[in-house]
Amino acid sequence: MSQNNTTALAKDNMIRVSPLKLSFIAKSIVNKKVNTAINQLKFSEKRISKNVLKVLNAAIANAENNKQLDIDNLFIKEAFVGKSIRMKRWRPRAKGRAGSIIKPFSKITIVVEERSEKKKVTK
Repeated sequence: MSQNNTTALAKDNMIRVSPLKLSFIAKSIVNKKVNTAINQLKFSEKRISKNVLKVLNAAIANAENNKQLDIDNLFIKEAFVGKSIRMKRWRPRAKGRAGSIIKPFSKITIVVEERSEKKKVTK
């Protein structure tokens, strides 16, 4: 990932959801205009979309205030997800045993880029 003057990023390292669930939302907003992604996250029924929206708004603010980019021309260049800590809890089971409960946390990084028009993605 190369950093230049047309990109800005924001991170959140402690989102209380599994990385798999978070990556579905992250993949759905990549290569979209920022306004479209904000609307998609606002009206999403997923619980975690509120946290992703906060990170996206932070990336937009970083682009506007730190890099002096035009927010009307911002696109989401990358959004990637990683594992963070795992909280371990125990649930009592029959005959004095214990069953483990693992509560995963995730990291998300959103990179926004200023472009004049949307790039065509070839598959």
